[in-house]
Amino acid sequence: MRVRPFTEDDTERVIRLWNDCGLTRPWNDPRKDIARKLTVQPDLFLVGEHAGDVIATAMIGFDGHRGWVSYLAVDPEHRGNGHSTALMAEGERLLIALGCPKIMLMVRAENTAVVSLYEHLNYVAEPTVLMGKRLIPDQ
Repeated sequence: MRVRPFTEDDTERVIRLWNDCGLTRPWNDPRKDIARKLTVQPDLFLVGEHAGDVIATAMIGFDGHRGWVSYLAVDPEHRGNGHSTALMAEGERLLIALGCPKIMLMVRAENTAVVSLYEHLNYVAEPTVLMGKRLIPDQ
């Protein structure tokens, strides 16, 4: 797998991948999420490519205080080959180069397989309460 920055030509395949991986939700329009990311640190929106096809993604960000990871996805047919680890390693490398001291991510509680993946990569559950507020509805 070759890791590279997202290009707009990747849009349809990325959305299909996110759907295949169960990452999309009715209240989050993936096209709007992609468009928003392309306005802020677009070089940190990574895709993994194999044989000319997008098989993995990771949307990385740095707000000057913490790094964040969203939309880590690997095509179900390509799982178990270290692609998630490779994407996370590249994301961490890019964040370190930006001076980022700590990386954060959110995982849906029922997604125990992904929790296990992150634990394997030395991530730990933080004793925090996640709170959110929708400022701009996607629908």
